[in-house]
Amino acid sequence: QVQLVESGGGLVQAGASLRLSCAASGLTFSDYALGWFRQAPGEEREFVAAISRSAGTVYYTDSEKGRFIIFRDNAKNTVYLQMNSLKPEEKAAYYCAAGRRYDYAGVTANANAYNYWGQGTQVTVSS
Repeated sequence: QVQLVESGGGLVQAGASLRLSCAASGLTFSDYALGWFRQAPGEEREFVAAISRSAGTVYYTDSEKGRFIIFRDNAKNTVYLQMNSLKPEEKAAYYCAAGRRYDYAGVTANANAYNYWGQGTQVTVSS
């Protein structure tokens, strides 16, 4: 049974940092590209960041570029999202996702390409 378990969310002030973690089990972690998405109440789920199987390719939306860092540790079956200079509008539930890839460098922001999802961790940023 595949499980993705996020942790690291919390309440912080604007400008602060948080590091989210997502621990995976029940799959061959290195076969999967990984992504982070978020969803605020009443809003659509949106892409945040992704990393390829090899970790050689990372992809961010323009608003996160330079502030967020996605990285993975295949030995620990864990993907991380380091979030710096957080903004109040980034308050949301953050979800990690794993998508089976047959190439080592590919990533995608398309949520439909991800096979497995975690339950989410809440991030609240106060102004």
